Amino acid sequence: MTPKLLPQIKSPHDLHALTDEQLQELTHEIRDELIRVLTTRPAHFASNLGVVELTLALHLTFDFSKNKDRLIWDTGHQIYPQKLITGRYDRFHTIRTKGGLMGFPHPGESEYDLFMTGHAGCSVSTISGLKAGDELMGRADNHAVAVIGDGAFPSGIVFEALNNIGGMNQNTLVVLNDNQMSICPRTGGVGKYLDQCRMTGLYQGGKRRLNQILNNIPLIGEAARSSLEALRDGLKAWLKDGMLFEEFGFRYFGPVDGHDLPALRRILKDLKGQKGPILLHVLTNKGHGVPQAAEDPVTYHTPPVFEQVGPDRAIVALKKSGAKAYTDAISFGLHQAMQDDPKVAVLTAAMCQGNKLEKIREDFPERFFDVGICESHAVAFAGGMAKAGMVPVVDIYSTFLQRSFDQIFQEVCLQNLHVVFCMDRAGLTGPEGPTHHGVFDVPYMRLFPHMVSMAPGDEADAQPMLKFALKHNGPISLRYPKANLEKVERTAPFTPIELGKAEVIEWGEDGCFVAFGTLLSNCVAAAKKLRAEGIQMGVVNARFVKPLDKDTILKAVETLPLVVTVEEGTIEGGFGSAVLEAANAAGLDTRSVVRRGIPDKFIEHGERNELLADCGLSVDDLVELVRSSRTAEVAKCE
Repeated sequence: MTPKLLPQIKSPHDLHALTDEQLQELTHEIRDELIRVLTTRPAHFASNLGVVELTLALHLTFDFSKNKDRLIWDTGHQIYPQKLITGRYDRFHTIRTKGGLMGFPHPGESEYDLFMTGHAGCSVSTISGLKAGDELMGRADNHAVAVIGDGAFPSGIVFEALNNIGGMNQNTLVVLNDNQMSICPRTGGVGKYLDQCRMTGLYQGGKRRLNQILNNIPLIGEAARSSLEALRDGLKAWLKDGMLFEEFGFRYFGPVDGHDLPALRRILKDLKGQKGPILLHVLTNKGHGVPQAAEDPVTYHTPPVFEQVGPDRAIVALKKSGAKAYTDAISFGLHQAMQDDPKVAVLTAAMCQGNKLEKIREDFPERFFDVGICESHAVAFAGGMAKAGMVPVVDIYSTFLQRSFDQIFQEVCLQNLHVVFCMDRAGLTGPEGPTHHGVFDVPYMRLFPHMVSMAPGDEADAQPMLKFALKHNGPISLRYPKANLEKVERTAPFTPIELGKAEVIEWGEDGCFVAFGTLLSNCVAAAKKLRAEGIQMGVVNARFVKPLDKDTILKAVETLPLVVTVEEGTIEGGFGSAVLEAANAAGLDTRSVVRRGIPDKFIEHGERNELLADCGLSVDDLVELVRSSRTAEVAKCE
């Protein structure tokens, strides 16, 4: 059905012209549009379905246009409804495609998107900073609102921000969007506390009645008022409702129904005029409005494409894929290792589904730890486990592991503890965009003494490399991309994994590709094309960036006219830099070394192969690089 209202909404100001009935119809149109996108490509789904009414209520209450009121969504994958009502409806069909709308907030798209919020937990800090900055810039009347989910709320930085805001008594509104979920079901004590708050309808009714009594007795004495307020606060303390937040200096309101648009508008209007730190606890259902998504919000967080949609938004069929990815190979290998060795344990940070650890969680619950969106804690926790004699595997996306940089340094490498880091989504993650591309881990992992850093070249390397990591005595990291498994053609038998040793796929007298990671397949394909042209290019599967196989790689630098390092990571400080450093230390001429990797800029979203081509990492790009290098060398000799 073609929407009638959405095309008319060019900015949130247009919402004010709609009746209550039209606003309700608009919620249906927004959900229909979310479904329409999923019929063409995967996208964030259940989280967006859950915040439709909250989005409308916020934009109807506040003015979030430029330099007025402020709004930050945490985590930003629930930004789709806001995009639809802020002038981007006509481009919404392009979301998560190259050159199209981003699947997260993007300041370059709209004045309503203030930060690219792809990691969780920072909204409360940044909204506090915005409020402080606005006041210093003479915009003290601006309202500051952060929306944060219950899955992100346990992040340590959230409590740092709450502590600071409460200490400043800052005029901020934190909206806690409680849907009882992260990407997977939430874990931990904060979640249990929020569940307790959900059960306090008795207190909410009592609080409202006491407030009515206080407001309707104009001549009440201070003693009587204090007694009634003490009764109200005592009831709150007895039920423990919101007391955690009030101890931080926030006034707690809720919980309220996040799908009751009129009620949300009323309470937001009331809170808009109040001073000091306020926390509004909003209850929503992830997947609201689509039966299957509400029943299974884990699968429908970012589901496959919808092949068939029935009446009443019923999803009839999902597109199925039989291809196996590197994530599958590593999760399978971990499951096998846990069967064989009772010392192996697996830790993740709210990414059980993304890292395909469900079977491990089911079969080894006593050795599986989901710490929530608390990566720093996960790594320090792993350090403690390793000290006790366990072999902890920290299975986290590359981009999220960055949040635990200090713990990798202090609690693991400095102690020289055997912690295995499995860095999923290392490289370009495609439609997720710059917040999720895992392209920065090579430089920071190879910084630390004791750390071993490696990457499989193909499927044949993946599980043997994991087994090697589990047996190694010390910190060790294994990076692999969000990509389907590939196996390169080898003319010689597979070379077993050995610390700091590369694998020579083929040697060539005209030059050599040295690949670190799964772009090995592109290098093999490029070398095959070049050989058909009479150019003998070899291929080396580096496997390790630290320790580097200096014998093999420096031999290529010293003896071959061209060495091309290839990596799906940042050029700055990456594998190619490690090769140059080693060659320089050995006193070699490095003019023959050409580095290819992710350039020094943030890469936008698009399909992985599209982005690789943009970065000069496709097969054709590598072929052309060799051709042009040889042409330049010939011209130089002439």
